[in-house]
Amino acid sequence: MSTITGKLTVFFENPFWVGIFERFENGKLSAAKITFGAQPREQEIYEFILKHYWELQFSPAVSAINKETKKNPKRIQRDIRKQLSATGTGTKSQQALQLQHEQYKQQRQIKSRELKESEARHQYELKVQKRKEKHKGR
Repeated sequence: MSTITGKLTVFFENPFWVGIFERFENGKLSAAKITFGAQPREQEIYEFILKHYWELQFSPAVSAINKETKKNPKRIQRDIRKQLSATGTGTKSQQALQLQHEQYKQQRQIKSRELKESEARHQYELKVQKRKEKHKGR
């Protein structure tokens, strides 16, 4: 039986508040990024997780090690303070999000190329049809 662990980090990335969802499953990490606009309250974050978690598009999985150790609550508070003072996300999360971004970019490029080609074919067909009509003397 596999264990799935999740983590949410919310931080301010000028000019918006951003949340990074990290999901550890079978030794692999995948991440999703969500932009909140104004600073979200805990209730809003909780509500977002309950209602929209399954709509998130996680990046492809990257191998990672998930250490599950119990920490002293004071140590956890110190770590949270450190994380809030530091900007950015963990390197594994950044890699996963970058990979997802590149995949979306490639998909967009393929779609736009196909659209451009179909538009060019359509224009060519119109041009050929117009030539035929002129040739027939209409």
